[in-house]
Amino acid sequence: MNDSPDTRAPERSACPHSATIPDSAPELFTWEFASDPYPAYAWLREHRPVHRTALPSGVEAWLVTRYGDARQALADARLSKNPAHHAESPHAKGKTGIPGERKAELMTHLLNIDPPDHTRLRRLVSKAFTPRRVAEFAPRVQELTDRLIDGFIEEGKADLIHDLAFPLPIYAICDLLGVPREDQDDFRDWAGMMIRHGGGPRGGVARSVKKMRGYLAELIHRKRENPGDDLISGLIRASDHGEHLTENEAAAMAFILLFAGFETTVNLIGNGTYALLRHPEQRARLEASLAASPDLEEGDLLATGLEELLRFDGPVEMATWRYATEPLTLGGQEIAAGDPVLVVLAAADRDPERFTDPDTLDLARSDNQHLGYGHGIHYCLGAPLARLEGRTALATLLRRLPDLRLAEEPADLRWRGGLIMRGLRTLPVAFEPGNRSEESDTLSTL
Repeated sequence: MNDSPDTRAPERSACPHSATIPDSAPELFTWEFASDPYPAYAWLREHRPVHRTALPSGVEAWLVTRYGDARQALADARLSKNPAHHAESPHAKGKTGIPGERKAELMTHLLNIDPPDHTRLRRLVSKAFTPRRVAEFAPRVQELTDRLIDGFIEEGKADLIHDLAFPLPIYAICDLLGVPREDQDDFRDWAGMMIRHGGGPRGGVARSVKKMRGYLAELIHRKRENPGDDLISGLIRASDHGEHLTENEAAAMAFILLFAGFETTVNLIGNGTYALLRHPEQRARLEASLAASPDLEEGDLLATGLEELLRFDGPVEMATWRYATEPLTLGGQEIAAGDPVLVVLAAADRDPERFTDPDTLDLARSDNQHLGYGHGIHYCLGAPLARLEGRTALATLLRRLPDLRLAEEPADLRWRGGLIMRGLRTLPVAFEPGNRSEESDTLSTL
C-alpha cells in the first residue's frame, strides 16, 4: 500500500515456499528473500524475533516476527500510528507514509491516527461495514464477479489480476462510497497507478493521489447538496449533526477506504487462487464442498478455507507503521521512544508455536486465529467486505471455470514490490472457453 522507497522491494518470483530455513542470519530484502520470505522469517522467529534492520530506503525499523509478540504489539497503546512520533528527521518521516498524502492533505485517516480521533472516525465509518450492510451488498458483489468473468470466459485465457481481482473490489468500494458509475473507471486508473509501484512513470503515484483528492473534494460538495444512501453521504450527515468531521477528514477517510479497501482484496483473490492452483488436493476438497453446498454458507469449507488462505499467504505481509511513544520492551528487546516498529504478519501467521504444521495449507484448519487483518483497535474495518468478495470470487471461479490452470510456470510469475503488501503482478490462467451468464449484458453496466 505504499510506494515510498522504504516499502519497496524487488519483484518476487513465485515459488512453493519449500526452501529450508537458513543456517545463519539471512540477508533481508535481496532477490532471494523477496522470492520467498518465509524461510528467512522462520530464522528470525527462532533467533531474532524482534530484529532491528535497515530497510531498502535506509530507514531503520524493528521487525516483529513471533505470533505472541506480534499480537501484543498490534494492541499496545504505546505504539502509535501517528507518524509525528517518528524520531527521525522530516525527510525520513516522509518515507513512511502513502506517497502524496501529505501534499494532498490526506493524512487524517484511520491508518495514521490514535484515539480519541481514531475512535470517533472509526465509529462513523463502521456503520457501512456491519454484517447486515455487507450481507445486503452480496448480490451486487456476485453480479460484478459474474460480469467480469463474462468479459473473458469465451477467450479461454485471462490474467486474473487484471481481469478480476483488481476491478472487482474497485467497483465494489466505489459503489459503497457513492462514486457515480460513470466516474468509476477514473478511480480504477488512479488505483492502478498506486499499486503499480515501480512499474509506472516517475511521480505517477503522487499525481494519482492528487487527482483522487481533487475528485473527492468535488464529490463531497456534490453529496452535501444532493446526499444519497452511501458512505460519503453518511459521513457528511454525521458532520452536519455535530460529529465534527472536517472536509479534510472526510476526504482522507474516503481515500483510505478506497485505497486500503481494494488492494488487500486484490491480493486476497490473487494469492488465494494461486495457492489453490498450486495445491490441487486442497482445491479438489473445496470444489467437492462447493458442489455439495452451492450456497456460500459461513460454516462450509469455503469459510474455513478462506481464513486458511489469509493465514498461509495473506495479502498483507507487514502491518502498517507504528512508532513507540515511550521506551518499551518487546520480545526481550528494548525499543526506544520514536523507533518505528513493523509487525510481520506473514511471519507471525507461520509461527509453529501457534499453528500446527504452519507451512502446510489445510483448508479445514479450525483453530485459526490468524493476524491477516490485524488485531486490536486497528483491526481491518473492511474485513467483512473483503471476505465477502474473496468468497464470491473464489467460489465463482471454481464453479464456472472447473479446469482453471496456470498458463505460465510459477518461477516466471512476478510479485509486486513492497514491504507492506504481498501480491502477484499478474496471474495468467487458461481454461476451456465457456459461456457468458444469462444475466450478462455488457461490461459498461458495471
